[in-house]
Amino acid sequence: MQKQEALERLHKIDQDIKHLDQVSALLQWDQETYMPSAAVEGRSEQLALLEGIKHEKFTDPEIGKLLEQLASDDKDLPDIERDFLRVFRKQYNRAIALPADLVTEAARAEGLSQAAWVEARKNNDYKTFIPHLEKMIGYAKKKAEYWGYSGHPYDGLLDIYEPGMTESVIEGVFVPLRDRLARLVQRIGEKPAPRSDFLSREFPVDLQAQFGEQVMKDLSYDFTQGRLDISAHPFTTTLGPRDVRITTRYFPQNMLSGLFSIIHESGHALYEMGFADHIRDTSLGDGASMGIHESQSRLWENVVGRSYAFWKGQYARLQGLFQSQLTDVSLDVFYAAVNRVQPSLIRVDADEVTYSLHVILRFELERKLFSGDLSVADLPEAWNTMMYAILGVRPDSDANGVLQDVHWSMGAFGYFPSYALGNLYGLQLWETLKAQNPNTERHIEQKNYVPVLEWLRSNVHIHGCRYEPGDLILRVTGRPLSAEPFIHYLEQKYGQLYSL
Repeated sequence: MQKQEALERLHKIDQDIKHLDQVSALLQWDQETYMPSAAVEGRSEQLALLEGIKHEKFTDPEIGKLLEQLASDDKDLPDIERDFLRVFRKQYNRAIALPADLVTEAARAEGLSQAAWVEARKNNDYKTFIPHLEKMIGYAKKKAEYWGYSGHPYDGLLDIYEPGMTESVIEGVFVPLRDRLARLVQRIGEKPAPRSDFLSREFPVDLQAQFGEQVMKDLSYDFTQGRLDISAHPFTTTLGPRDVRITTRYFPQNMLSGLFSIIHESGHALYEMGFADHIRDTSLGDGASMGIHESQSRLWENVVGRSYAFWKGQYARLQGLFQSQLTDVSLDVFYAAVNRVQPSLIRVDADEVTYSLHVILRFELERKLFSGDLSVADLPEAWNTMMYAILGVRPDSDANGVLQDVHWSMGAFGYFPSYALGNLYGLQLWETLKAQNPNTERHIEQKNYVPVLEWLRSNVHIHGCRYEPGDLILRVTGRPLSAEPFIHYLEQKYGQLYSL
């Protein structure tokens, strides 16, 4: 078989696998949005079957023979094909390392685990979730063993979400970050809190949805390629090359929760919608890492969505929809409330300053779960104790504590650090964007977000996962990842807000 023929065959296999992923994602999206509760076991079997088919296809010996013919450093191939081979080879090596029965068993358990989590959270009943969480940790440990790791079992999982990262590297970033954030939180806590009582007024959900959907359109979310629905935990999923959907949840007395979830998930979706057409339906049509993905969602949610410039452009519309709730609230008072720093229980509702502390808590607990220093049964108490030590608050229920996130029910261990890394990546990108586009804030004030999106599209989105996160950040900003832009941004913004 000639080299070009082998490459074309590999692309066809890659596309088939990508389509199987999309079918699985469609079933999972349905499970989280519209599926009747009695269908859980049947859906788990369907997902297990699909995972088995995908694994069988991905471990076909034909792929190994094709890869032997095609070297990822072959100088005769275009750069993009070498990148494709490198990424596909890594995925293939990961797939062949796992036994087929482990893949199907884990997929079946994941479907049941997610359903059990939804019920446990709704009923504040952690005990019913324990056996499912133990199973998911067990499967994750087995996978880490098969994939291999050099230091800690946790390292075998981190590479899935954040290539190149290890437990020790993340610890080296998070320990000083935790200390500096804690000092900033303490300084802010010594100042009077801005008025925010009006945020707990009754905001009709239908009007919240109306405003949120208009913001999505302003941000250039393309509703011909996606949709907005409701789920227990907001998420973004890609179901096809032109089908990127998001979900949110609404609370009548917490209007900001639904809105910022929408902006956050729109950031993820805009990234997926921005992949170059020629890589969109291939293995390269994915985020460089979950941290880079989070840099996009958190940049739109916080750096843009919580900025004074954003609300200068959007506040009149919000006031128009909620006249009785916001008539007595000025733009400046609303902006201060949106950016109020207050240690709280729920990660997705946390302010910019305390958010990364929520992530560091989860990282510390995951490490202990995988080292054997913490049992699943003792997890709630460990969570509550650490929450108090880090943030000074103690959960009033497991639903608002250890059960608040969907990730562990999915077996997504090693995912959480990406959220805080996303803050760091995002601010380093933002610093470069603003240096190259000095009129950025003026455009945002005018509800013109296109220049921001175009810069992100041409510098980040278009590449998909052609570059690993460290290489991408260096390529775009000219320097390695640093926490300094993020810390500087927080100290400057909140120094002004709180007169520090």
